[in-house]
Amino acid sequence: MEPYQLFIVLAVVILIVAARGIKTVRPWQKGLIERLGKYQRTADSGLTVIIPFLERMLKVDMREQVVDVPPQGVITKDNVVVEVDAVIYYMVTDPVQVTYNVANYYMAITKLAQTNLRNLIGDLALDESLTSRELINTKLREILDTATDKWGTKVTRVELQRIDPPKDVTEAMHRQMKAERERRAMILEAEGHKQSAILKAEGDAEAIRKVAEADKYKKLTVAKGEAEAIQTVFGAIHDGRPTNDLIAIKYLESLEKIADGKATKVFLPYEATGILGSIAGIGELLKEKLSSGKDSEK
Repeated sequence: MEPYQLFIVLAVVILIVAARGIKTVRPWQKGLIERLGKYQRTADSGLTVIIPFLERMLKVDMREQVVDVPPQGVITKDNVVVEVDAVIYYMVTDPVQVTYNVANYYMAITKLAQTNLRNLIGDLALDESLTSRELINTKLREILDTATDKWGTKVTRVELQRIDPPKDVTEAMHRQMKAERERRAMILEAEGHKQSAILKAEGDAEAIRKVAEADKYKKLTVAKGEAEAIQTVFGAIHDGRPTNDLIAIKYLESLEKIADGKATKVFLPYEATGILGSIAGIGELLKEKLSSGKDSEK
């Protein structure tokens, strides 16, 4: 072999060895470098040079990952079998621990989630398990986060996808909900009739009160007017200083109006005797005036 051929072969070998020693780490990755099977260091994103044939690099994805927990049958506290599945979101916090502390992280977290789901839902009745999704999610996340801490991961979210009771239980629940809705509708309808009757009664009472107040106001106004009229007449009489003769004449006019009717008897008050005496006096006065008038004519 010629010297230049040997040089070419040597250059090719060097290029191949150099290419095997240059590694690229993506932005979302970490590189674990092992030398002869022993962990040496962690490489960040970018170009990293390793010793060919002596060192190797294991790349770990640091992005958030999703684990789909397969459906499983779980028995509730009241002995009802429900079908449950969930979704787990996690991210790697320590690439060394997730690589060396657990052999198959996906299977490990799946089995751990299934076991704890059975424990959590087994402590709840069917109605509680159907209405406590947020509570189950929170407790399961806390349990998984604590258990996977030594694996160098953090469980960020846990979401229950479905909790399916058996078909007969579902039909019974539908009938129960329908009956409950009908009961609420009847209660609301009865409450509406009750409120309507109350409002009608209150309206009638308010109307009666308004009418009574108007009638009261009318009577008070009429009484006040009559009182003012009486006071006015009384004042006018006193201001005019009426004599007994005038009073007697007015009294006779009043008696005439009283007797003007179909009644056969007229009852006079006891005080009428005094008035009659006044009338007799008036008669005497009239006689005296008439006699004096005749004397003057003579």
